[in-house]
Amino acid sequence: MDISFRRATAADAPDVATVYISSRRAAAEWLPTVGTDDEIRAFVIHQMVPERETWIAEDNGRVVALLTLHGDDLDQFYVAPDNQRRGIGDAMLAHAKRLRPAGLHLWAFQRNTPARRFYEARGFVAKKFTDGATNMEREADVLYEWTP
Repeated sequence: MDISFRRATAADAPDVATVYISSRRAAAEWLPTVGTDDEIRAFVIHQMVPERETWIAEDNGRVVALLTLHGDDLDQFYVAPDNQRRGIGDAMLAHAKRLRPAGLHLWAFQRNTPARRFYEARGFVAKKFTDGATNMEREADVLYEWTP
C-alpha cells in the first residue's frame, strides 16, 4: 500500500466529490440523499474543498479517501468503497489525530453501526444522542469525542 496524505486542491475537488458521493451511498443505503449528484458535486467543489480543511489520501496518485476538518470537528470522513478494509481509514484517522492533538469531535448516524464500531475501536466515546431534528437528513445521530 503506497498511501500518502495531503491537503486537497481545487484540481482534486472533482475526484473528492466522486469519492464522497460513492462512499455515502455505499455506507448508508438507508440514508436519504439530500440533493442531486450535481448539487452534491457542486457543494464539494465550490464549498467543501475551498472553505474547509480538506485532506485526501492517495494511492499511486488516485484519491481513495477524504476527511474534512473544521476546528476540532471531523466534519466529513469517507473511504472509497473499493478501498475499504485496507487500513486507509485507520491511517487517515491517525493523521487527523496528529493534526488535532488536543482532541476531535464527530457526528455519526446511530444506524451506521460499522462507522460507530470503527470510531469506538479507535478511542472515540459517545457523548450525546439526538433524534436528528437538526441534521439535513433528519436521521438520529450521535456525537463522538476523542480526547488523548
